[in-house]
Amino acid sequence: MRGWKGAFLFGALSAISIAPAQAANLPKRVGACMETKIKSVGTRLVDGSTGKPIPGSGSAVSFTNGGYQVSYDTVPAIEQSRPGDPARMCLVSIPRGCPKGDTRGRVYSTTNLRTHKSWRLPDSEHSCGGA
Repeated sequence: MRGWKGAFLFGALSAISIAPAQAANLPKRVGACMETKIKSVGTRLVDGSTGKPIPGSGSAVSFTNGGYQVSYDTVPAIEQSRPGDPARMCLVSIPRGCPKGDTRGRVYSTTNLRTHKSWRLPDSEHSCGGA
């Protein structure tokens, strides 16, 4: 049980600390796109005690522009990506009615320009105002 709590805490803190701090480097309006590179590919959860990925917990990908996307499902297109791959991120939607300062829940469509595979995911496990 301790590992689950540590993994959950790690995932929650990662999403909160990445999204607002790096928002200046991401597309700001729906339909806007930008090119970036994949920084890391991993699982949604990481064991808080060991730092090891938790298989089957979903996919997560981070980008050199500060972007981050996460899924509860394993996304094959993300799993086939590698650090350094060029990617194109386009902002698809921005949630409305969010508490001030809560920027979570933006959805991006991303294409890995090496593999030509695409995915559409949010920048956080929960949308604004959520857990």
